[in-house]
Amino acid sequence: MGASQGPAERLFTATQRLIVSLLAIGETRLRLAVVEIEEERARLVTLSILAGLALVLVLLGIGTLTALVVVIFWETHRLMAIGVSGLVLLSLGLILILWIMRLARRRILLASTLKHLATDRELMEMSRDRS
Repeated sequence: MGASQGPAERLFTATQRLIVSLLAIGETRLRLAVVEIEEERARLVTLSILAGLALVLVLLGIGTLTALVVVIFWETHRLMAIGVSGLVLLSLGLILILWIMRLARRRILLASTLKHLATDRELMEMSRDRS
């Protein structure tokens, strides 16, 4: 049947194959984009939970240090325990805040999709230059 096809039929068949290939590439890139969006959503949920935990720890630390100020005139043995616990809670909260800020600065939304699209473009330009 290939020998009996005229030039117009071969062009039509080649165009159909090209369209099918482009749709398959587009579908693959779209699936990759969806996966990356889901990963970003999970990252944002994690960031939100960590931010909430850091906020709770900082608030507990501030409350503990406030109790330290109230108790400062009481017996000296309790002051060390209150001060240390307040500093530990504040330190943990600040460490979490720094970790959250570092995680939030990373820009990873659709990074793989953009990389693959750039690779596709380069390959198409290379094949065009060869022609």
